[in-house]
Amino acid sequence: MKTAVIYARYSCDAQTEQSIEGQLRVCEDYAKTHDILILDTYIDRAMSGTNDMRPDFQRMIRDSAKRQWSYVLVYKLDRFSRNKYEATIHKNTLKNNGVKVVSAMENIPDSPEGIILESLLEGMNQYYSAELAQKVRRGMRETRLKGNYQGGALPYGYMASDRKVVIDEEKAEIVRFMFDQYAKGITVKEIIATLTAHGILYKGRQFPMNTVYGILRNEKYSGTYMHGDEVVDKIYPPIVDPEIFAKVRAKVSCNKIGKHSNAVVYLLRQKMKCGYCGENMIGECGTSKQGERTYYYKCHGRKNLRNGCKQQPYRKEILEKFVLDSIITELKKPGQMDYIVQGLLTLQESQIKANSTLSILEREQKQNESAMENIMTAVERGFYTAAANKRMKELEDRQAELERLIIIERSKMQVKVTEKEIRAYYESALLQEPQMLINFLIREIIVFDDEIHIYFNSPLQTGPDASQGLSVCDRETTIPAHIQNSYELRRKNIRLTITI
Repeated sequence: MKTAVIYARYSCDAQTEQSIEGQLRVCEDYAKTHDILILDTYIDRAMSGTNDMRPDFQRMIRDSAKRQWSYVLVYKLDRFSRNKYEATIHKNTLKNNGVKVVSAMENIPDSPEGIILESLLEGMNQYYSAELAQKVRRGMRETRLKGNYQGGALPYGYMASDRKVVIDEEKAEIVRFMFDQYAKGITVKEIIATLTAHGILYKGRQFPMNTVYGILRNEKYSGTYMHGDEVVDKIYPPIVDPEIFAKVRAKVSCNKIGKHSNAVVYLLRQKMKCGYCGENMIGECGTSKQGERTYYYKCHGRKNLRNGCKQQPYRKEILEKFVLDSIITELKKPGQMDYIVQGLLTLQESQIKANSTLSILEREQKQNESAMENIMTAVERGFYTAAANKRMKELEDRQAELERLIIIERSKMQVKVTEKEIRAYYESALLQEPQMLINFLIREIIVFDDEIHIYFNSPLQTGPDASQGLSVCDRETTIPAHIQNSYELRRKNIRLTITI
């Protein structure tokens, strides 16, 4: 029996096109007419077809490599893609995986003429999409030139009235207060505190810091903003004097709040706790006397709660290297990798055998076959009745349905991860995926000034040639000369405890 999946897409720029339900119904009717079994559906809602950045579309392309089905059914070719170049690339990928794209509504013959017709349809789809986008851009530009409201969310302090953007004076005063205070050197945190003390809230709660920074950076409050290379000055009436806005924008750009912390990944965040007070160890950054950025893990209790904890900060690069070296050392112990690989293969086999749905379907199939054989035996002996004929028809219909369901369940188990693939994945992870190793293997890390306890949640091997469940060792950290300081040198020797 031929097998297929359905791909359906609802376009946000074409609200009058067929609904998802309509596309599925047409594709299912086509499959029934051509004796094709549908194994799965992939659906992208409110996704443009002009590019391939669609979650279910990408998942379908990846799944085609499993070679579980032979066709991708679409309502029309423009549901697959409106970009002829991308459509060609992805169809070639599907072709290499033994899969063909079939349009349920466009009768495209499997011949040289069909290739030309398909190419023509794809070209027309791309032309239609490009023309529509051009019309939308032209219409939006005309709206801007007329100074009319273009729709969408408005910045805080503005509201729409009669197709125009007007000032909401009550909120505008708050915006002016923010700009005035920040221009005088008052911090955002202090501005929010003042507003909250006076009962001025944002959506029922105090102003979030990101919201305030967004307001201070939004050039629309000056009455003029850039749209690409175009200067737009007829839509937003100014709330803030241009000179004050320029002064504030310069200060915000200079400070660039959050720039450094967002660019740095703290590998051990959410995994590490202070051994003295039990609070989380959080990421922290600072500037050295030489002007270089330095990064630490610091006890949240000591920093924010001021609970009297005496835990000293750990340099980020030293602590992360220390923990990663410990993980890799455990994984490289004799027999450890073999144990992990075999454990995963055993788990995979047990999951396949435990497929209760398939077992139930196969059991019912055998019962159906037995019932049909009994009726046939009775008929051969001359016991034919209308009721027996009706019952046989019911059993035959159910048998066909069971066959379909069993094919679907078995198709889910056709592709297994091999031992070679598992081993290659873990060996690659040892070198390239530190965050993955920490997320999947480490349950918790408890740190003291001179001790680190690492608790694994992975079922690592215990026994003669592996770790014994609990191993304790003394290890010396290697501190690069350029980041040495007295406090790090005092605790250069750290006692490491690993619990599996």
